[in-house]
Amino acid sequence: MPYFDAASSAPLHPVARQALQASLDEGWADPARLYREGRRARMLLDAAREAAADAVGCRADELVFTSSGTRAVHTGVAGALSGRRRAGRHLIVSAVEHSSVLHSAAAHEAAGGEVTEVPVDRGGAVDPRAYAAALRGDTALACLQSANHEVGTEQPVAEVAAACRAAGVPLLVDAAQSLAWGPVGGDWSLLTGSAHKWGGPAGVGLLVVRKGVRFAAQGPADERESGRAAGFENIPAVVAAAASLRAVRAEAAAQGTRLRELTERIRARVPALVPDVEVVGDPVRRLPHLVTFSCLYVDGETLLHELDRAGFSVSSGSSCTSSTLTPSHVLKAMGVLSEGNVRISLPLGTEPAEVERFLDVLPGAVAGVREKLGAPVAAKARTEGASLVVDALGKRCPLPVIELAKVIGDVPVGGTVTVLADDEAARLDIPAWCEMRGQEYVGERPADRGSAYEVRRLS
Repeated sequence: MPYFDAASSAPLHPVARQALQASLDEGWADPARLYREGRRARMLLDAAREAAADAVGCRADELVFTSSGTRAVHTGVAGALSGRRRAGRHLIVSAVEHSSVLHSAAAHEAAGGEVTEVPVDRGGAVDPRAYAAALRGDTALACLQSANHEVGTEQPVAEVAAACRAAGVPLLVDAAQSLAWGPVGGDWSLLTGSAHKWGGPAGVGLLVVRKGVRFAAQGPADERESGRAAGFENIPAVVAAAASLRAVRAEAAAQGTRLRELTERIRARVPALVPDVEVVGDPVRRLPHLVTFSCLYVDGETLLHELDRAGFSVSSGSSCTSSTLTPSHVLKAMGVLSEGNVRISLPLGTEPAEVERFLDVLPGAVAGVREKLGAPVAAKARTEGASLVVDALGKRCPLPVIELAKVIGDVPVGGTVTVLADDEAARLDIPAWCEMRGQEYVGERPADRGSAYEVRRLS
């Protein structure tokens, strides 16, 4: 079964498996002890730190291992904010950061801090000038991912880091998605990563704090990992994480070229094979293994189940999932279609034949889901001159857009359709539908229940 969700967690790299098994016999002792077993464990830990630091592009004494990438982010954000509390309590993040960064920002705000969210363009990237304009005299920390987890768009880290450096503000970079492909450029101050994103074992993250950055670790003091990651180090997992990072880096150039050709094939052919599809994310400045697209009139959860039954493991940032009734914050910030969203992230070694089979299966899967949703309970529509009012209250994504599409032809050119909906996804999907279909989105206004979305027919 092809596994196309490496952005969530990459399969364990063979080198990681070998290193893990070998170090289980050598790395079980306490590396803080001076006896033989402890010294052996310390040597393994030090070697792993050196290898990881070399891959990141930092000094070994600037890098600590944490229990996860999320823990690295939380520790990094809290420590940097605390270390610079005299400078101020203002934090800057982009609107498309990983949830771990946004959760840290929410905690900071709840504790009385101030947070500025920098918007992104339709491709998912921040404007370095807009980011620089958000910097203030009381800004304690800025955060920017190296590449987006959902759509793969690479961020202008070097430009933003230069602006932050000029303003005397440290920049924390979430590099979880990009470290497998190369070091992060620019004069950043803090960096985080997660081993299971590059083929290492789960439960290992890394946090880099450059020398000279004011940092005050939060929580009870601990003598391990420079006081920044409490608890006994999982040396076998750390060794496997460092070994796999070095291994994937050695393969990155060849694998990146090969996987980019496959994702370019998906980007080009999906819109030709499936009508009413929007491919999202920057088409050029993106990770080589990741491509994301959204399908109109499709229930995202149902589509993922159909693809799973066909043998493909994929992910989604769609609002139409059982875990959430709101759109992905990334797709929402980009202003793109969220319904029927599919994220393909190819692991190392993916074969062209697997991609071809996916492209063969996808049109039928989408058509099947659309057929199931093509005849919902008829919407209640009433004519008001050259306009229609469609009652889609109580209907979940993608039904409000389906009802809109069914009646737009019933009004004359210049007439309007008003959709009444209480599904949060409609706020994003109706404007996205208008852009895809060449109609005018007039706007949203409050209604007795939910909101009223007005669309003017242009053709």
